[in-house]
Amino acid sequence: MPSTLPSRSHGPTRRGALAAGLATGTGALVAAATPAQATPTPAPDTGTSPCADPSPTSSPAPGAMRLFADESFNFSALMALGGCGMGAGEVGEVLSAVNAINAAGLGAQTYTAEFRRWGDRLVATAGNHKETRRWRFLRAAQYYAQALFFVLGSDNPGDEKKLYLAGRHAWDSFARLCEPAALTDIVRYDKKTSLPVWFFRPDDSGKPRPTVILTNGSDGQNVDMWTYGVSTALDRDWNALVYDGPGQGQLLFVDQLTFTPRWERVVTPLVDWLVRRRDVDARRIALTGLSMAGDLAPRAAAFEPRISALVAMPGTLSPWLAFPPEIREIVTADKAETNRIWNEEVVPELNPQQAYTLEKRLEPFSVEAMLAARSGRVPTDFWTPAQRIMALDINGVVGRIKVPTLVLDYQDEQFYPGQPAEFHEKLRCPKKYVKLTAATGAQLHCSPMAPQQHGEVVFDWLEDTLGRRAGRAHQRR
Repeated sequence: MPSTLPSRSHGPTRRGALAAGLATGTGALVAAATPAQATPTPAPDTGTSPCADPSPTSSPAPGAMRLFADESFNFSALMALGGCGMGAGEVGEVLSAVNAINAAGLGAQTYTAEFRRWGDRLVATAGNHKETRRWRFLRAAQYYAQALFFVLGSDNPGDEKKLYLAGRHAWDSFARLCEPAALTDIVRYDKKTSLPVWFFRPDDSGKPRPTVILTNGSDGQNVDMWTYGVSTALDRDWNALVYDGPGQGQLLFVDQLTFTPRWERVVTPLVDWLVRRRDVDARRIALTGLSMAGDLAPRAAAFEPRISALVAMPGTLSPWLAFPPEIREIVTADKAETNRIWNEEVVPELNPQQAYTLEKRLEPFSVEAMLAARSGRVPTDFWTPAQRIMALDINGVVGRIKVPTLVLDYQDEQFYPGQPAEFHEKLRCPKKYVKLTAATGAQLHCSPMAPQQHGEVVFDWLEDTLGRRAGRAHQRR
């Protein structure tokens, strides 16, 4: 990929640069400007962890299962397949959906429609047996989340809120059917906004336990927090708190509240809520951040002193670098000039897949971008969401983090290559770096094929850092 834009006075338009800079298909933007070799990689943990990388490879995705020819659809489906090990999916259901989509012709329309049908089917057939209802609702939440991710690229982008609410209903139904039922509440965020929370406990004995606050990324749903934290926490006799912050879940799709860079203002009221509970050991509150929350959670930990341990999955310094340089370089200090270039030189050159990609990526950062995306349009104001994404840069605050920190990295990290190693290097606290690799099927962003292994690494470290569990472990099944 060229590192600079083509000349405006001659040669091709921006189409060539954009085609190279945007990920193939309708997936995420690739941080090609941040090569993995840019920062020396710390030696990965090689103790009892299975995550050492004995044989690095230059293959873009060595060993990754190929469900779809398109990388973005494939990655999303791998997340659903990986969730099966935690009950958040069924292998036969996922593969049946994959087969149906491929037979119909892969695209956002067929992908959204097929996974939506699976969500509807499981809700309709949940029955009246508690355990069957519980797990069918969880799987339905997964399939609605799969449909939701691509709905903006479908023929019905305006169905986004409706699809979110269907998945939210399934998630809430699952949470109520857990044993004990997840406690739900709203936590005041500011004068006008509250954060919905779901508090999972191994039992209702009231015994003080270590607790993990699970932070989602820019486009994940609550079901992902089950797969990447709640399930393992309960197995290890920990409490787990799931929440929607600005730019996520209810606050985005219903309340139309977009991301804030001041994530400590989100986490601090959650800690306030936790420390008032007698079943929470206030000395052992951990904070994790998945995907882009590998930027959000560290920001919060740098300013919230009651956090006892931090896990960044992966460590992320600047989400803005996940946009290709051809897009980043049009942003100037002048809003009008930036938007002129955007609307006159960039948007007219986008193909439908590139347009969807940008609609999806800009959506959580401005209300105008979200409403435009739901109307099937690229936003006309690029400058405003760009400023908000750039404001998420945490290079200047990483050095303030004082609590023990685990930094995860992934072989063939697609979105933030090189950033986890650089993040780890900047830390001045007790720290550990672990790279999950293709050697154990845990490559790619957030290890979509290996969430159980992912949880083992995270919670082994949390136990070693904050102390092992006491009492009977909760059984997932």
